Amino acid sequence: MKMISWNVNGLRACLQKGFLDYFNSADADIFCLQETKLQAGQHDLELPGYFQYWNYAEKKGYSGTAMFTKKEPLGVSYGIGEEEHDHEGRVITAEFEDFYVVTVYVPNSQRELTRLAYRMRWEEAFLRYIKGLEQFKPVIYCGDLNVAHREIDLKNPKTNRRNAGFTDEERECFGRVLESGFVDTFRHFYPEEEGAYSWWSYMGQARSRNVGWRIDYFVASKSLETRLLDAAIHPQIMGSDHCPVELTLGK
Repeated sequence: MKMISWNVNGLRACLQKGFLDYFNSADADIFCLQETKLQAGQHDLELPGYFQYWNYAEKKGYSGTAMFTKKEPLGVSYGIGEEEHDHEGRVITAEFEDFYVVTVYVPNSQRELTRLAYRMRWEEAFLRYIKGLEQFKPVIYCGDLNVAHREIDLKNPKTNRRNAGFTDEERECFGRVLESGFVDTFRHFYPEEEGAYSWWSYMGQARSRNVGWRIDYFVASKSLETRLLDAAIHPQIMGSDHCPVELTLGK
């Protein structure tokens, strides 16, 4: 089974930059999006052979997630069931026979960390949510997690130490997820690979110079570890300031 996750930073813009060409060539079984920046009725996306699920933010032109699946899920839910966190269209959960798949767009702590306190509440609530799902069956969650976990996961760790996405608090939260029984699938296969990034600033030719961050992930319940076949990052795919990431799962 092939799964793709991509923060498209505005799907309408990405559609003008080759999204469908990549979508069709990828031929993924499950394709997850973050930061669609759409409202209901603002798109008429035809994806033959796929079931479509969308979660929209109440605020126009902001956040939003989507999931496209070849196989119809047993059930689909939106949000994490907590009022404080379910207004921004950040989570879709699809239940399949063997596991749940969750697409998530984690809140950014913002410049000067103005949203860090909220981010910490989100982290606690989201971990509670996925551990709750895990009581029933394993979980695979993917998306823009807005954190570079280790120094190897961004080009300039020293100068970004207290910037959003690389604060001690955010990194420790992701560490707690892994300690609670989850696997960072890319690092499972490539524990010390350097220069593997999924996001680059639009400033200063960062992408061409590969001055980036790895903030897009597939994270899986440890019980699925034996089924993990490979993980990949696709920096050659343009259309957003993020690139797609991939997980291949065996039977």
